[in-house]
Amino acid sequence: MSFIPAPLAERLRPESLDQLVGQKHLTGKGSILRTSLEQGKMPSMILWGPPGTGKTTIANIIAHTLHAPFYTLSAISSGVKEVREVIDEARRQEKVILFIDEIHRFNKGQQDALLGAVEKGVLTLIGATTENPSFEVNSALLSRCQVYVLKPLGKDELKDLMRTALESDVVLKKRNIELRETEALINISGGDARKLLNLLELVTDAGANLDPLVITDELVMDTAQQRIALYDKKGEQHYDIISAFIKSMRGSDPNAAVYWLARMIEGGEDVKFIARRMLILASEDIGNANPNALLLANATFEAVSKIGYPESRIILSQCAIYLASSAKSNASYVAINDAIGMVKQTGDLPVPLHIRNAPTKLMKNLEYSKGYEYSHSYDKNFSPQEYLPAEISGKAFFDPGQNAREEEIRKHLRSLWQKKYGY
Repeated sequence: MSFIPAPLAERLRPESLDQLVGQKHLTGKGSILRTSLEQGKMPSMILWGPPGTGKTTIANIIAHTLHAPFYTLSAISSGVKEVREVIDEARRQEKVILFIDEIHRFNKGQQDALLGAVEKGVLTLIGATTENPSFEVNSALLSRCQVYVLKPLGKDELKDLMRTALESDVVLKKRNIELRETEALINISGGDARKLLNLLELVTDAGANLDPLVITDELVMDTAQQRIALYDKKGEQHYDIISAFIKSMRGSDPNAAVYWLARMIEGGEDVKFIARRMLILASEDIGNANPNALLLANATFEAVSKIGYPESRIILSQCAIYLASSAKSNASYVAINDAIGMVKQTGDLPVPLHIRNAPTKLMKNLEYSKGYEYSHSYDKNFSPQEYLPAEISGKAFFDPGQNAREEEIRKHLRSLWQKKYGY
């Protein structure tokens, strides 16, 4: 029986911080993580960063360097029972490290099961997450952990990684391979080292009969289109699928939206990841054309956070179909971007005196708030006074969309401001 080597990404997994590519702000000389490791006093921690940036690798390096018993759990397949089993084992040993991948998927009860052991030092917890731990890890557990932020790998780091693979890997170094172009490999990987190495291995496998094998952008694209998996929530077409999902809802196609949703559900995508993107779309692409969209999207996020799969698929489907079928407007999105652009362009323009706050006598003497007209004291609860700095008076940031609700808003604003803002 022929020997089948481990995947390239596994064969190249670093065993020390010196071998790790990237994350020098955490692992370089004098850095906090390296210093803690050298002192043998490693705190419980949350490693937060995009896929393929070294979270699992760092956990393995820590355990290897400290010669510590190392237990791994996945939040996808493990529950309170598995956590308690590891804690029981840790009480019979010393310096136990528990690594939990995708810790953001643990619910409150599962996270609470870790609290006592982490607090008493029964074990050292290393949690890995691609999501903001401030939102996904409960505050009690988070307060007992250091949070370290990992960054996507840069182009130079990705190139170094590819060269290392071709020059030192036990399999690839035996072959005649020329890395002529790297742009496609880097662009598709998106800063994800594991995805880069997986793709590089796909390309070298596809060209197994070529000598020499010349890696070009064209070869990489052809191979990627033929061989990359349909859906992988840790990489591959993860961002392509969510992009298709969002654009289908934005394009008012509920059928396409529910198809791409099904692709993510079948791929085991995090329900909160899907719901969070719909929550953003409800404001960015629908906004005041249908304010109820934001309410439903928020309710969806709350609901799926509580119940998970498989029932949450129904709630996600309802929300996706509603958002796709809703009237659309990006007027609020455009307005805030334009306003931010104006702020960057004009700087800190002074607030008009009549709408400044005047809580002290000195401020009143300086005519703060002088001449302010209290809207509710006027007909229709409106006074046509100036609210913008003089330098940008009359500048319209908000342009109501072409839909029934915002047409009503346009008519209302036109009746108040006449032609000042062009409504």
